[in-house]
Amino acid sequence: MKTRNIRKYQPFPEVGLTDRQWPDRTITEAPIWCSVDLRDGNQALPVPMSVEEKLEMFELLVGVGFKQIEVGFPSASETEFNFLRRLVEDGLVPDDVQVQVLVQAREHLIRRTFEALEGVGNAIVHMYNSTSPLQRRITFGDASREDIKKIAAEGARLVKELIPTVPGTNIDLEYSPESFSDTELDFALDVCESVMDAWEPTAEKPVILNLPATVEWTTPNIHADQIEWFCRNVRNRDRVHISLHTHNDRGTGIAATELGLLAGADRVEGTLFGNGERTGNLDIVVVALNMNSHGIETGLDFTDLPRIREVYERTTRMVVPERQPYAGELVFTAFSGSHQDAIKKGFDRRRQELAEKEGEAVKWGVPYLTIDPEDIGRSYEAIIRINSQSGKGGVAYILDREHGLDLPKTMHPQVGKQIYDLADKLGRELDPGEVKEAFLDYFVNVSNPLHVVDYELDPHKGERGSVRCRADILLHGDKKRIEGTGNGPINAFVMALEENGHKDFVLTDYRSHALRDGSSSDAAAYVQLKHDDGRIFWGAGVDPSIEMAGLKALVSAWNLLR
Repeated sequence: MKTRNIRKYQPFPEVGLTDRQWPDRTITEAPIWCSVDLRDGNQALPVPMSVEEKLEMFELLVGVGFKQIEVGFPSASETEFNFLRRLVEDGLVPDDVQVQVLVQAREHLIRRTFEALEGVGNAIVHMYNSTSPLQRRITFGDASREDIKKIAAEGARLVKELIPTVPGTNIDLEYSPESFSDTELDFALDVCESVMDAWEPTAEKPVILNLPATVEWTTPNIHADQIEWFCRNVRNRDRVHISLHTHNDRGTGIAATELGLLAGADRVEGTLFGNGERTGNLDIVVVALNMNSHGIETGLDFTDLPRIREVYERTTRMVVPERQPYAGELVFTAFSGSHQDAIKKGFDRRRQELAEKEGEAVKWGVPYLTIDPEDIGRSYEAIIRINSQSGKGGVAYILDREHGLDLPKTMHPQVGKQIYDLADKLGRELDPGEVKEAFLDYFVNVSNPLHVVDYELDPHKGERGSVRCRADILLHGDKKRIEGTGNGPINAFVMALEENGHKDFVLTDYRSHALRDGSSSDAAAYVQLKHDDGRIFWGAGVDPSIEMAGLKALVSAWNLLR
């Protein structure tokens, strides 16, 4: 076995916050949201978005409800600069939306950024510089704490000096000690407060202190401790919006954000579906819908999540994984038979409760589904899908929801076994159309070995309340006429079979209903027969006539018993 030198790694230090408060808190309201799709997300794309694609993405973000959108790094390139100018000159920024621009704490970049802001109504100037020991040692060549603090303070003073150069623009200020996640907390606080000293925030005009987990080095609880420590120790807390910007290197960026909110943060930066450098940024869709699932309004509209996903995938050329929470193709899909059965029962119960409490709010409660897929534009058709692991409930659900066939419960096992045996034989999933086709082929209007060629009823013959039937049938290819009298069309046919020596069963159940798949002229019927040897089989019939549907169901069951 190949050995690895894991001693080169070391545990991340604890914060030492012995009286932490965040574990006892609950998220009760949404934070301020800021999308960084057009900057952090875009810079992480193998093929960055074109200007037209960025414009479409900006429009999408505005439609979702973001009021703060980081549109780029205008001092980094002409493309970035021109994109902001295009937004301004084409009048594409709504009055209630702030465009956020990112800039390093370097003089020429700050000045270029303010040139790009001319004519912007509402903006956030987001300045940053790296502060961690690793960055100080490697990126800045063993720079001291004071060297790094000086860069931040001088940049902050220049930003404030330049605000009057864009007199028509309402500017809020944001600072990030980049690599906060592995910066000494006391130093991160010192640098941030030096920036606050330059910017002089007020309670009416607070600054944003963004505390990025630029690299996710440790578990979410340590991140929460860092955020709580900072919130409790920063000067003039009422003049600061504490912002989170988590990455996902350890796969826990969402949890780190949620715990960071418990720890006191006010604001969240992230991207749609978590696109970002390395393993990605925070997935704002997940955090917001997690809040929705607890009844918290977020101000973000994901009611048409499939369209949002389509625009995202087309403009970024990225793919949302099939198991991505909420947005993935399979996240509301159950293949397991027991899961399918529970989901079907849950929806059946919900329909019943909604009917009984018409006009009243009915709490969501369907097994295995944390939210109603319909709330985010997902249709029920994909919730239950059929493969060899599927069960009776899933097949019945598909036939009911997709095709209007409301099978009796005791029919589910036979139908389910037949369908998933077919899926097992084919070695793949069956789509809803294939499920219906298989059901029709095996259970509906089965005409071999017994086939009814012609059928007539005469209500005037026989005893009062009874009818007499006459049927021309084919049995094993031989044509014959049979007649019988009963208390209804189906019973009369049963008696005709008995009089001709073909009754070796007892009719034990009969159901019928109008089809609900748009074919309102058709009826469906289901008949259960118990053979003299104890075997029980269901058959189904579909016909414009409810009487003939019942007769065909009886014949189907009789044939399936052979």
